[in-house]
Amino acid sequence: MRTTTAVIIGAGHAGLAMSRRLTERSIDHVVLERGEVANSWRTERWDSLQLLTPNWQSRLPGAVHDGTDPDGYRTMPEVVAFIERYAHLIAAPVETATTVTSVSASDRGYRVATDRGDWDSRTLVVASGACNVAHVPKLAQAVPASILSLTPHQYRGPEQLPQGGVLVVGASATGVQLADEIHRSGRPVILACGEHVRVPRMYRGRDILWWMDRAGVLDQRYDEVDDIARARRLPSFQLVGSPHRATLDLNALSGIGVELVGRIAGTAGGRLQFSGSLHNVCALADLKMARLLDAFDRWASLQGMDETAAGQPRLSPTAVSKTPRSSLDLARGEIATIVWATGFRPDYSWLHVPVLDRKGMIRHDGGIVAWPGMYVMGLPFMRRRKSTLIDGAGDDARELAEDLALHLGGRPRQAPGSRYPWHSAAWVVRNQTAP
Repeated sequence: MRTTTAVIIGAGHAGLAMSRRLTERSIDHVVLERGEVANSWRTERWDSLQLLTPNWQSRLPGAVHDGTDPDGYRTMPEVVAFIERYAHLIAAPVETATTVTSVSASDRGYRVATDRGDWDSRTLVVASGACNVAHVPKLAQAVPASILSLTPHQYRGPEQLPQGGVLVVGASATGVQLADEIHRSGRPVILACGEHVRVPRMYRGRDILWWMDRAGVLDQRYDEVDDIARARRLPSFQLVGSPHRATLDLNALSGIGVELVGRIAGTAGGRLQFSGSLHNVCALADLKMARLLDAFDRWASLQGMDETAAGQPRLSPTAVSKTPRSSLDLARGEIATIVWATGFRPDYSWLHVPVLDRKGMIRHDGGIVAWPGMYVMGLPFMRRRKSTLIDGAGDDARELAEDLALHLGGRPRQAPGSRYPWHSAAWVVRNQTAP
């Protein structure tokens, strides 16, 4: 049994950012990683994927982009190399090829069991990622075995697919990118679209994420939002990182021949049924995009930016067929593959501390978990709107490391907007079981 003050689970960008922040405070710790550094980036992404964020936004504590193409978008090998260099730069105490098999509460704090021995730690940081398991709806069980079903974790490229049509389910960043790539391989593609967030890649000559960064949108805090639960469920932007800085939205896809249908509403008699809400969800996405760009225009005006650019043409409204198909007969052979781009969720099957809600998600308040001395990193809108981005890890880790240090010093505090009382010493005394 080895002992340490803090165990960090996961050596991706979030875990490494926390490692750097703990090192800055001289808090001894270890980073446990089931594979290699940046394991998820290596093993759970398709071959052609590029970051959605421009290179200049790859900022971590003590490291910024220093390459020759700040406005480009890294490929997956480039992301892996960047994170590997960062781990070396900060001399992170990473134990690779170490799978955590269980975490339980102990008298000292936490007992962390791994396939290479156990650790005893006063504190715990869960940085194992928000996208460990692809979410596939139960109705997928009704799909005939003759049709290949894949998740984005299993997809690597169109060459692995059988000939024939492809149904891509989900129109967020993953769904639109896969629909585009697969269609360009020569296969007919149907895209089932639910709620989505539409934005242009470029606006007024700058990347949309430049606007979100400079105007403070990405720094919006979780305790400044009226409905943080909904904000955390919002789909990812319809964006693609490409050398041409192209906008990839439903208009771009329908323009090359991708067929748009509503979200899957059910299955009956061997047919998939599509919702009739396609027009409404597209109109809502257009409305929200217009409001966002209006806000950027107002901000630009306050900054004294060139007003002549404010009236430049915006994206046309989403064009939808007047009568999109309402169902698909799976027995007719029209499609040979379904790709379920229907979201992801974390895997906490190894976490045996009573901090999970009824949906299996960690209960936390801005990353401070509902159990003394436990923290989580890298979840959607965890502390800021940018929490899942590489650029968001440093700020989140700084604040959580501060809270962790206060916990170690016996001076627990309650975070702004805290929804739980577990920071008080009295709570710890009263609650030796689940809160």
